[in-house]
Amino acid sequence: MEGRGVIMKYVCDVCGWEYDETVGDPDNGIAPGTKWEDLPDDFVCPLCGVGKDEFSKEG
Repeated sequence: MEGRGVIMKYVCDVCGWEYDETVGDPDNGIAPGTKWEDLPDDFVCPLCGVGKDEFSKEG
C-alpha cells in the first residue's frame, strides 16, 4: 500500500505551508505521527485556510 510506514510531507499549493506527518500540527490538535489520510476531512491549512484538496504530496 502506498504511504504505509513511510513518512510523507504535503505542501499547501496556495501559501507553501508544509504538513509533515512526523511533526503533525500540535498547535492545532494534530498529534505527531498523524498520517495525512487520518486527518479530519475538515482539516484546513493553518496559514491560509484552504482544504486538503489544495495540498500536494512532496517528494
